Amino acid sequence: MNHDASLPPPPRRTGGILLLGLAVVGLAGVAFILRKPLMMSAPTCMAGRWHGCYDTFNGVVLMTLVTLPLAVLVAWVLARRRRAAGVPSAWRLSLAEVGMVHGTVPWVWMILMPGAGAGVVPGRVSLVPLRDLVTMGPLGIVGNLLVFASLGLFAPMRFAALASVPRVLALGAGCSALVESAQYVLWLDRVSSVDDVLVNAAGAALAAAASRRWWRTAERAPSDGPRPALASAG
Repeated sequence: MNHDASLPPPPRRTGGILLLGLAVVGLAGVAFILRKPLMMSAPTCMAGRWHGCYDTFNGVVLMTLVTLPLAVLVAWVLARRRRAAGVPSAWRLSLAEVGMVHGTVPWVWMILMPGAGAGVVPGRVSLVPLRDLVTMGPLGIVGNLLVFASLGLFAPMRFAALASVPRVLALGAGCSALVESAQYVLWLDRVSSVDDVLVNAAGAALAAAASRRWWRTAERAPSDGPRPALASAG
């Protein structure tokens, strides 16, 4: 008799744990690289002052890292509720939902920060492709790649309809175009550039390709409910 055949399969938590570990390592790396400018904003942010914290890049990045434990807690609560309801892939779905929000909102906030001439200087546009890449520099290009990277990484894991790199590319381009249009319409003293849209979309597509193995496909998870067991014939 084969006793191993009667043993239940181990719980499939490896994917969620791996994703959480990668996120923690990535954020720890960002915190280490930016530790000096982040510490400059720490006193202002810890004092709860809006000016000097939430209206600066360093302050927003610092608060994003500080609120990471809260985001993990929210994901844990959602996962527990889903598992109690018998929803498959509870951790994957919960991490995807929280990751999309926590990893995208701070970047959009920074993009929509008004410049010194906000409300006075009219909106400006740059519609010649690849012209602004030269002036972005390496840091600017990396930053633009990361704007919608979390959306591209997690959206296909949550929504089966987005389990495609071209679809995520289109999603990233559409979201970026909306943000760039808002910069122009609201007179934020920022340049709305087509290169920002291209690089933002590329970052979303690259992140989607990196999470391909965890995508939620229609064949595997058409709904959140458990599948009925098939009766054996014979």
